[in-house]
Amino acid sequence: MTLPAAPPSDVYALHRPARQTTAVVFSSPHSGSDYRPEFIARSALDRRTIRSSEDAFVDRLFDMAPQLGAPLLAARVPRAFIDLNRAPDELDPAVIEGLARTPHNPRVSSGLGVIPRVVAGGRAIYSGKLPLAEAEARIARFWHPYHRALHGLVEQTHRQFGEVLLIDCHSMPHEAIDAHVRPGQARPEVVLGDRFGAAAGRDMMDRVEAAFSGAGLRVARNAPFAGAYIAQAYGRPSRNSHVVQIEIDRALYMDEQRILPRSDFATFRALMAGVMAEITVGLRGAMPLAAE
Repeated sequence: MTLPAAPPSDVYALHRPARQTTAVVFSSPHSGSDYRPEFIARSALDRRTIRSSEDAFVDRLFDMAPQLGAPLLAARVPRAFIDLNRAPDELDPAVIEGLARTPHNPRVSSGLGVIPRVVAGGRAIYSGKLPLAEAEARIARFWHPYHRALHGLVEQTHRQFGEVLLIDCHSMPHEAIDAHVRPGQARPEVVLGDRFGAAAGRDMMDRVEAAFSGAGLRVARNAPFAGAYIAQAYGRPSRNSHVVQIEIDRALYMDEQRILPRSDFATFRALMAGVMAEITVGLRGAMPLAAE
């Protein structure tokens, strides 16, 4: 099945500053909430349950990026429909017809491939399987345009500043780290992932951690979230291309059961703006390379 790529406006929103003044790029691949009626009708889940794996409102938490001189790329297409933080070949034979058995991949095996089989809690999205042609068309129409845009932002920023720090923005269910916290240990509110140093240099990771810690938030590194496809694909510290994945406890800013912002959402958003300012201000440089 060959179909034209979806218009960018159906896939993502790209918020650019009037002039980019920092080597930082923000990306929110899981905050998309455009649940089309035909997708909901196809699903075995109701509209609220299908949103349980969505990083709801994360794009709003980081929407100050352009005012700080940084671009923000935010998905419109929802994660339950296509996961933009997976490789395009992470296909799940348990939900896609006509696939041969593939080498073991823990994300695919758990139902979280590029075409997800389940949402949070292991609840099945579909009652049957999807044709392979439909899965391939979905990847062509939605996955590739998002990554063309993200790749372009990363490369443009690297050319301009000689380095780039991609902040990969996510949220985590409040209970997601229960099994990783020892008795008496403080629960992290933010988990930073750099694939244990493979996706970002130590100085970049230290900079991001200091910004969150300075805002009074408890921070952990790489456990239980070390980074997925975006960190793996775009993080090249040896060429000054760094990725830090951020997971923020949803309980800090939203009602997870009703999927609504908390009454003090604006206060937390302002806190996040301060964190973003701390991250971006140190990566401005005296003069962009493109102007030298």
